[in-house]
Amino acid sequence: MEARARLGILALETQFPRIPGDVGNMETWPFPVLYHVVTGASPRRVVTQNSEGLLDEFKQAAAGLIAQGADGIATTCGFLSLFQTDLANHVNAPVATSSLMQAPFVQNLLPARRRVGILTVNSKALTRAHLEAVGVDPETPIQGTEGGRELSRVLIGDEPTLDVDKARQDMLDAGDALLAAHENIGAIVLECTNMGPYAGVLAEHTGLPVFDVVSFLTWFHAGLAPRRFS
Repeated sequence: MEARARLGILALETQFPRIPGDVGNMETWPFPVLYHVVTGASPRRVVTQNSEGLLDEFKQAAAGLIAQGADGIATTCGFLSLFQTDLANHVNAPVATSSLMQAPFVQNLLPARRRVGILTVNSKALTRAHLEAVGVDPETPIQGTEGGRELSRVLIGDEPTLDVDKARQDMLDAGDALLAAHENIGAIVLECTNMGPYAGVLAEHTGLPVFDVVSFLTWFHAGLAPRRFS
């Protein structure tokens, strides 16, 4: 019998391609998921306008997923860290709004001389408030892909097509820029939930561990539905 869907994912209202490795592609996950698209939650509104006016919609959608059988809630945008406390309190269930939540844990994995660094889809929009909402040191090094040729433009502009090769190069360039600006980076956390498809090549390119939404929600789900050994 197929396992009951346990992870509910609150999705932005988008048209850009969601390739394998993206949080919004069902093939990314080795476990069943439930999606709920939050009407009006465009990438631009969530990333550059701090999700203004959307909290009630997200709370209602989260409660709806719990009613459908989800045992935990996640989202398709790291910038929704701003809603972490409100959503967790509203549904009274585990909530993982943002891949950024990994940063403090990853920092604790590293030697004292090394720091975790963050890659984001828009470094100008990722504020101190976004970081502090999920316990991330606001002095954590951050590099954005907004200066690239493809990824940020497609995601924030919600374009219908994506050149994967160009998007991949944007990720490598951003990784290089992060390491050039901060010599002590020991690991990278990807804020953007659409960066998962490029985590592997980024790790190979930089020689550093890379933690993305796939690693985060796989861990999260393991607590919601632990393996049985007897």
